[in-house]
Amino acid sequence: MPPRTSPAPPCRWVQGFPSQNVHFVNDHTICYPSGNFVIFINLDTKKKTVLQCINGIVGVVATNVPGEVVAFSDRRLKPVIYIYSFPALTRKSKLKGNILLDYALLCFSYCGTYLASYSSLPEFELALWNWESNVILCRKSQPGMDVSQMSFNPMNWHQMCLSSASAVSLWTIERSNQDHHFRMRMVKLPLEDGSLVNETDMLFPTSLRKDLIYGPVLPLSAIAGLVGEEAETFRPKDDIYPLLHPTMHCWTPSSDLYVGCEEGHLLMINAETLKVTVLQKAEEITLLDEGQLISPFTLVYQKDGMLASGIDGLIYSFTVKDSKYQVKNFLEVDGPVAHLIFSPSYKMLLIQTDKGTVYIYTFGEEPALDKVLEACDGKVLAMDFVTPGTKHFMTLTNSGEVTLLWIEDGTCISKILLGTQATALACSPSSLSAVVGTMDGYLYFLDTQNVEFPRVIHRTFLSESPVKILTYDQRGIFLLVGTVDGNIFVIDAKPSNSFQIFGYTETSKDILQISTVSLPVSDVVDVLVLSSLREVGRSRLELFSLPIMLSKAPPIFSDERGRLKDDFIHKFLYEVEHFLSSAVLGFESDKIYGFCSQVPYICSYLLPEKDHTGVCILKPHQKVQSKQYGSGMICMSSHGLWLLTVAKCGFVFIRDIFSLEVFARCRSHSHQGHGIQCIRMSMDGQHILVNGRDDGTLVYLKWKRLGPNLASDILEYYQQLTATLNNTMERENEYLAASGGLSKHVEQEEEEPAESSKKLSLDSSQEELGINPNKEISWIQQKREEAIKNEVKMFSQKRKEIKRGIKELSRIIMSMMEENEKVEPIAKLEQQEFCLDLEELERLHDESEEEVAKIRKEVEMHNLAKSYLTELIREECWNSMAVKGRALKCFHIPYVVENFPMKERTEEELQQLKRVVQQKKTEAECLKLRKEIVEVQSATLIKKHHEEDDEEEEDEEKTVKDTSLPNYLLGSLSPDFGADTSLLTNQLELHSREEKINQIILLKDIIYKVKKAFNSEFDAAYKQKEFEIARVREKNVRIEEIISDLELEERVWQPVFEDCEQPERALVVEDDEISFQKHIPPWQSAKTEMTMPFGMEQLQQARASDARQRGLMDMMGGVLEVKKEDILRMVIPQPAFMAKADALWSEEERKQFKDYEKKVKELNEERDKYRKSLEAEMKKLQNSIQESTQNFDEHLKRLFERRVKAEMVVNQEEMKINNLVYSLLLDEELSSREQFLNNYLLKKQEEKNKTSEAIQKAREDLDVFKEQHDILVAEDKVLERSFKREFSDVSGHQVDILYKLFKRRPRVHKQKTHADVNSLVPYGERPGSGKLNKENFTQLMKSMDELDSINNMPEGLDPTVWEHFCITRRAKVENEYKVKQKAAGLQEMTTFLRKRLEDDEAVQREIERVFQELLRLQDEKVKFQVNLTIQILLKQGQVELENFQLILEYSDAILINKNIIEDLNSVIRTQGQKKVASMMESKEVHKGIYQIEWEHKKMEMEMEDLNQKAWDIQMLFFSRDRQKYLNEPNYENVIAIQIGIMEQTINVIDKTHKKNVQNCKKLLKKLGRYSNQKDIANYTLSCNLREELVAVSERQDICNEIGSTLTCEKIAKERYENLLKKQKLTSISKQQAEQISILQAEVERLRMKTFPALIPM
Repeated sequence: MPPRTSPAPPCRWVQGFPSQNVHFVNDHTICYPSGNFVIFINLDTKKKTVLQCINGIVGVVATNVPGEVVAFSDRRLKPVIYIYSFPALTRKSKLKGNILLDYALLCFSYCGTYLASYSSLPEFELALWNWESNVILCRKSQPGMDVSQMSFNPMNWHQMCLSSASAVSLWTIERSNQDHHFRMRMVKLPLEDGSLVNETDMLFPTSLRKDLIYGPVLPLSAIAGLVGEEAETFRPKDDIYPLLHPTMHCWTPSSDLYVGCEEGHLLMINAETLKVTVLQKAEEITLLDEGQLISPFTLVYQKDGMLASGIDGLIYSFTVKDSKYQVKNFLEVDGPVAHLIFSPSYKMLLIQTDKGTVYIYTFGEEPALDKVLEACDGKVLAMDFVTPGTKHFMTLTNSGEVTLLWIEDGTCISKILLGTQATALACSPSSLSAVVGTMDGYLYFLDTQNVEFPRVIHRTFLSESPVKILTYDQRGIFLLVGTVDGNIFVIDAKPSNSFQIFGYTETSKDILQISTVSLPVSDVVDVLVLSSLREVGRSRLELFSLPIMLSKAPPIFSDERGRLKDDFIHKFLYEVEHFLSSAVLGFESDKIYGFCSQVPYICSYLLPEKDHTGVCILKPHQKVQSKQYGSGMICMSSHGLWLLTVAKCGFVFIRDIFSLEVFARCRSHSHQGHGIQCIRMSMDGQHILVNGRDDGTLVYLKWKRLGPNLASDILEYYQQLTATLNNTMERENEYLAASGGLSKHVEQEEEEPAESSKKLSLDSSQEELGINPNKEISWIQQKREEAIKNEVKMFSQKRKEIKRGIKELSRIIMSMMEENEKVEPIAKLEQQEFCLDLEELERLHDESEEEVAKIRKEVEMHNLAKSYLTELIREECWNSMAVKGRALKCFHIPYVVENFPMKERTEEELQQLKRVVQQKKTEAECLKLRKEIVEVQSATLIKKHHEEDDEEEEDEEKTVKDTSLPNYLLGSLSPDFGADTSLLTNQLELHSREEKINQIILLKDIIYKVKKAFNSEFDAAYKQKEFEIARVREKNVRIEEIISDLELEERVWQPVFEDCEQPERALVVEDDEISFQKHIPPWQSAKTEMTMPFGMEQLQQARASDARQRGLMDMMGGVLEVKKEDILRMVIPQPAFMAKADALWSEEERKQFKDYEKKVKELNEERDKYRKSLEAEMKKLQNSIQESTQNFDEHLKRLFERRVKAEMVVNQEEMKINNLVYSLLLDEELSSREQFLNNYLLKKQEEKNKTSEAIQKAREDLDVFKEQHDILVAEDKVLERSFKREFSDVSGHQVDILYKLFKRRPRVHKQKTHADVNSLVPYGERPGSGKLNKENFTQLMKSMDELDSINNMPEGLDPTVWEHFCITRRAKVENEYKVKQKAAGLQEMTTFLRKRLEDDEAVQREIERVFQELLRLQDEKVKFQVNLTIQILLKQGQVELENFQLILEYSDAILINKNIIEDLNSVIRTQGQKKVASMMESKEVHKGIYQIEWEHKKMEMEMEDLNQKAWDIQMLFFSRDRQKYLNEPNYENVIAIQIGIMEQTINVIDKTHKKNVQNCKKLLKKLGRYSNQKDIANYTLSCNLREELVAVSERQDICNEIGSTLTCEKIAKERYENLLKKQKLTSISKQQAEQISILQAEVERLRMKTFPALIPM
């Protein structure tokens, strides 16, 4: 029957080390999360308290010291924040938000019931909670903003700071009554070198340069074509500079921020203005152990400075004054410091290292540093109870640290460090010893009798494979060790037998678990080994039995190599058709219990009763759903009636072994930490240890109440087992205690392998094995070596015979090789043919073949890649070209003419061209019809027009020709190449985008036609050259014949085409271009050798059958008649008698001799004539060749000029295309800018609507709140005014006394803090929260109870009146409190409204700014569309301007035809002449009328004037001005002209002065910024200068003592004199320049004086 369900064993304590920051709950308690728990530690008593998260692993934790509450989040889907009070640990709130995955940060405000939370992916949401009312006050999402630290301002809860590795942002919480709003401001961080960034406004740049030629210059976002929100933050790559990377921040009492950076800089940020100041180090100091603070990893503020730590394990004290700081060494700890935090009273400093160790530094106490929590050195891999499991247990980390701890509270007793990587731990049930397995294959046996001083008593090197599993049987007889390579070693578990190794057995490599059954009544120990067969998807179970008598006769059960014999241990193999992650053997040894890994089931399997051979397949006998997910582990209790199952879900299930039903469960870990790694239960079943896989948490569970049946069963078995093992334990423990030298046995064992290795003879077998005598040998290797030694001894005689035979064979082969070297090469054998190891020879041959195949494959792939690249290049640069690029060279002059390579136009281009041409023709027809309609031609003309179509077509062509633009307005010389420009639009009419695109298409067609026209001329020239070369070749044949006849040594000039003229030759590889010899396959050479004799035989037969040819060659030299060309080779044979002396000749012979001389003379004359004729013919042919080639060169020279002109035309058309493309691009940029501005305007208008709605709502709320405030104030005044009316029945004296008491208020006594606390806390008195205000009001009302006491009642007053008075006064106090609260809220709402108004004004200003930018942009767009860039052809030398005389501003200029100006000037000139003639006539008429009167008056006045002038001349001072006055006929006009010139000069000077003033102001601002930087640099240089001055003074003293003259002083003096001379010459040059400018002005004035002036009549 299954047992009744019992309650789950509760958690008694949890051991874990902080992976997150540790927090203070109050002045004496800290907390941190670990796994599913939040652990609280009392710093005074070191007592731990545990709070478990019911939904799995704990996420982030935050504490509020004034409220003594703890907040933490879970890490499930849609996480929840829990608020618990301390020390009661009762839940106060449960906060549910809309977060999907996880909370990243939590933070309490110091003085309020506010909690801030920040979530990471995917929301990136910052939320502000009122955790008392479970309400989200406000929230804001910032996508992509990953935050590493979040904190409230301790002095103002309205301010928050969020920082990450790349940004710092300040958040302001604005409140209006019950509405809360976030306002974010980003801090502009300096550059990596600490310098500040002067960022320009990229949306509305004000410093863009103006381009007067190519149109407006737009922002980079418009150039990039961005129109959305990305345009607001767009920065080009070159403008993005690396900024500082913040690591930590802290607040100051003045609401400033200190920020530490990775680069070592320390920043101070003003929270109001966001001004960033880079603090400078005041002086360099030497730190402890030559440490250097590279980057502050954590910061914490203290009075007048802060404490910082880095990765060097040192804590530094920073004292900040103004913008400088001093660094001092404060404290040094072991390991890098990850977190610093002060206690609420600032008496203690908590220091947390990166490994999780926690120190407390107490100010003013000795010792000041206390280690509160010491972390393990690594991750806990295993743990086990020290027998009998009621007091102590052990843990093992991956670094080899073994720790003994108390079961009751989990405190550490002692530690021992093995110094190697460990893998497994197990404690012996039969003695107070334990064993540790390592990665190196060692076993360390520990003595745990003295738990305070454990020691290593024995070490064994099993194998080089890492140890994976350690298991003792239930009675502690055997120790089973499983290794990674699949070996299971059986070792004696008793220390008295020195942990003897009995042997090993081989299993599968992937061992998962080893289970044993060792009952007190049995003589054998049954062992079950579980391993996985992943390749077939099954699990293997191996069952074998170990007899207890194995320790008495171990050689019987194992072979020489230490392998246990399967027959003696009765080994059986089983397989399961699915994966098992864990399996145990039942105590009856007839059933196996397994945990399925891929399906959520726990199964039991019955073992067959009969023995079998091979592999037996087991089927599930009983299957129960595990209710656990993920791969798990199953283990059995000590009495074999309980099954403990754990899995990835983190739950511990305790099941009945018969029904497999769960009767107890507990959740100690969660799936977020990958569940449970291992579980251990003590022998009495009362204690359970559970270790997490990745959360680093060790949980201790203990039963509170266990059912009577359950408890009695396990306790009964525990007592029985203890009684059985009692004698063995006493004997083994006495042996451990008595054998004090047992620990030395380890050293002896370490020395034994070295001594034994020295004794071993290094025979041939050891040489073959490659044994290193200095290296420690494992047990399994020793066994193998011993077996090999025995085999060597057994077969030593046979080995000697084999060695002797090998030596004899080697001698014979060496003699054969020496003999082989002496024979002929044809009979010589290859070296490899003497190799007797055919297998090795075959292996080498295979390796060489593989290498050859590999190289051949690489070469083929390389050739294939080259071929592919060749095809691509050929297709792109050759095959795709309709006209291949080639050149033509002259024969005699260095002229090269190239054609235009052209690709075939695509179908799309042709369709576009056809569409544009058709459109242009249609437009021309429409324009023509409009003109006809306007001119209203007569019907006869229309009829005539229909009758004479041909004549009209000619007239149209003439009209087109007449209406076509001239070349200088067309902008190119394309008509010279026959290009039709009639369809082109006038450059002055290209305004729309479509016209520009059509113009580009037509211009491309013109370029194509120009190139095609030139290529046709080029092809004709190419054919002509081919013809010339062929003709030269024909003539050269005759010239070569003449040269051979004349036997001259002249060289015939043979023209050929070069590679540039025939580029297709580059695509063909000739045989002479290959430098390597052609590879001929063996089969082809063999075929050639076979066919060569047959070919020679056929040739000989052909020669033998040709008798006629042989006869002709023998008789007549191979010719039938003598040609004229043979005269030069003819020779008259001498008579035979000429061999005799002249005296011996006969008469006949003398006549023959005369005939012979005559023939010789005639032959010589013929030869001379023929030679001269040949020379004349050769000269004629050469002259003909020279003339024809020179003519071709002249033609090619003209073609070269044509090529230059064609290229010029192409460049002109391409320039027009580029101008049009640029204008289209600029048009797109203007459109993008306009679209962006419109989008930005819509966005700002939406913001304006939102701000307007917020202002309206705020005003409505303010009016309502103000009305409520006025009502409360009025009620308060009514209460005060109606006081005397309510007490009218009381005497006036008593009323006055009551009124004084009515005005009296109790004093609220604040909690006085100690003076030393106030001196330590840097933030001082912080503002109170709403909760504190409520508490103050409650305290006030309690104080009112004292004033309402009957003892304070005036004498003679009726008690009923006093009660009524107390009620009235209490109502007045409550009303005053409400008025005060309403006034504070009213002020806050007024501030909120003012800020909303400021935001609304800022948005309005931005909207106006956008409107202005839009108007300006539209104006620029209109100007751009009107101001066109045209291309005009000008003759060289006709218009030439210097660069500085070219004016770029033509804002008031127009472009018109020169003929119009000339006609207008001629008309003006004619009209002017007519006007002058009429004026002269009128002048003559008036002159005749007044001439006589004027002459009469003139004579009278002249007499007076002459007399007066005579007197004036005698008395007058005759200055130059007066002379000028007298000499100048129109002196007033001269003065007026001078005044006008001076006014113009003053205006120019004034404008220049204003520009200079503006430039100077800009320069002053720039110099101001530079001066600040230079001040910093000067300060650094001054510091360096001091050191340099000291060095200079020291060197100067040394030089003075030596007595040598310092040449540097002379050099400096010479340089100084040169500088003085240079300054003097500069001043002289300036004076001369001023004088030259004055003289130039004077020359200009005199030149202007000579200009004619038209004075209106």
